[in-house]
Order: sequence, then C-alpha cells, then structure tokens
Amino acid sequence: MKTLLIMILVVTTVAAKNPTPVEKFGPLKVTGNQITDMNGKAVQLRGVSLFWSQWIGKYYNADAVRWLVKDWNVNVVRAAMAVDNRGYATNRAEQEKIIKVIDAAIAEGIYVIVDFHVHDANKYLNEAKEFFGVIAQRYGKYPNLIYEPWNEPVHHSWSQVIKPYHEAVIEVIRKQDPDNLIICGTRTWSQNVEEASLDPIKGTNIAYTLHFYASTHKQELRDLASRAIANGIALMVTEYGTCEATGDGYVNKEEMDAWWKFMDDHKLSHCNWSLADKKESASILLPNARPDGGWTDSDLTPSGKMVREEIRTKNK
Repeated sequence: MKTLLIMILVVTTVAAKNPTPVEKFGPLKVTGNQITDMNGKAVQLRGVSLFWSQWIGKYYNADAVRWLVKDWNVNVVRAAMAVDNRGYATNRAEQEKIIKVIDAAIAEGIYVIVDFHVHDANKYLNEAKEFFGVIAQRYGKYPNLIYEPWNEPVHHSWSQVIKPYHEAVIEVIRKQDPDNLIICGTRTWSQNVEEASLDPIKGTNIAYTLHFYASTHKQELRDLASRAIANGIALMVTEYGTCEATGDGYVNKEEMDAWWKFMDDHKLSHCNWSLADKKESASILLPNARPDGGWTDSDLTPSGKMVREEIRTKNK
C-alpha cells in the first residue's frame, strides 16, 4: 500500500508540474500578421537580449539563463553573435558562447533567438550562411530556435541588399530546418517595417524585426509599425531599450508604458537590451554584477528593475 501511495504521489506531482513555455506553446509559426502557438493562438514572448558576445560574454552561461527563467520568468532570451570587431568573422570559436546559451534555453524549456549581430551583414554573407547552416543542422529539430539573420541594417536598400541577403540565408536555414521562425531585420536600424510589408519575403514562418529605444522612438514609430501590421506582416521586437538610441541617457518610463501597451495590444514578443553590466542606461545590471545570476535589486539598474517587474508580472 505504501508503495502504491508513493507511486500515486509521484504521478500526481509530475502531472501537476507547470509546463515549460515550449511545452505550452510548442513550435511557433506565423499566421497572417501574428506569431502564434502550435494551435494557431497568438502568443507573446517576453525576455532579454544579451550584449555583443565578444565584449560582455561573461553572461553567456547556463546559470545566468537559469536565473532569468527562475527569477524573472523570461520565456525567451536572445544571444547576440558578434560578427565584426573580433567576433565570428575572424574568430569562429566565438560561436561557442552562443551554443552555451542555446543549450541552456533548451534545458530550461524556453525560446532562444540566435542573432547575427552586425550592421553590415551583407559584407559577411558567406560567414552568415556558414554560421546559420551549422546552427540549423545542430538545433533545427528543436522548437526552441528562432533565427535572426541580420540584427540591424542601416541605410542599405531593402529590395537590392537586405531582402536578397535574407533570402540567401533563409535558403541555407530551410535546408536543415523547414519550420522554425525566422525574424528578418529591416532598414534604418530595424525600424522601417512598413517598407518590408510592401515587399515581403516569400516563405513560411517569416516575421520582421522592429527595434526601438523609448526616449528616441515614440508615437511616429508606433504608427509606422501599425501600418506594417495592417499590411499583413508579423513583427517581433527582438531588441528595445528604455532609454535613448545611444544606449544611454534618460530612462523614459512614460514612453515605455506606451510601448508595452502597444506591444501587448498587438501581441508583439520582445527582448530588452541588454543583459550586461556596462555603465550605461540600457544595461540591466550594475558594473561588476556576478556572471551566474542570483542578482538582487541592489545589482539592477533603474532600467533593469523596471524591465524585470514588467516581465515577472506578465509572464505567468
């Protein structure tokens, strides 16, 4: 009888265990102008982006990701694969940091955006194809993966440069991974999503990147994003800051509240920039914060405290 009761208790405990975000939502897909779960219901992810991997790589570890899941309730993290400035283009070993974050995200049952973090990605097309080919081959079977082939195009032509670049990288990814989400960067630091909506990339499960910094980008950019959504494309905010576009300056809570409402209204997933201890307003952590999580309020910047509260409150 005792053995039977123990077995019943174990089964009941397992059944009562909360599902992980990936267990809950399953493979994500694009349905019309929304990102949806495996049942076609609109889904909204909330999390954080790590800093350029080659400059602040100490948070690219399983313990930091585990703490973000446990304490912040994040359901997505973004790993920024630095390309130039001693990144992947000249140091292929840099990708091992990304792999650590991917492995940690899979272990925790959350989503992970793999971001090719460079402004002039068109100069590194061969490197991008190589990198995403490896990642897709190794991890394409996992529904956790989200690909971001070009972080922030600047003044490149959408039709002549950005779109053809995405198409070339997408072709490589789809040979290994036919289904997982691909989020495509847009012109003007991934803000001109309306332009992309008028000339979208053909294919399935493709969405577009929208970035903003609250003290710089306000209602005008929200209006532009609304038009892009109305034109039929899905958006994801893979990077946003609470401050000015420089990454520093005034932390604008009023504009952040407007942005959070906008993203909630449109079910836009988002990652805050950034999990770093650089001495600037956009950083989540104060200088010299430990690399393995366990952060208290005394370790967080004003921006970090505000973003943590937003994520903890809404990711339930």
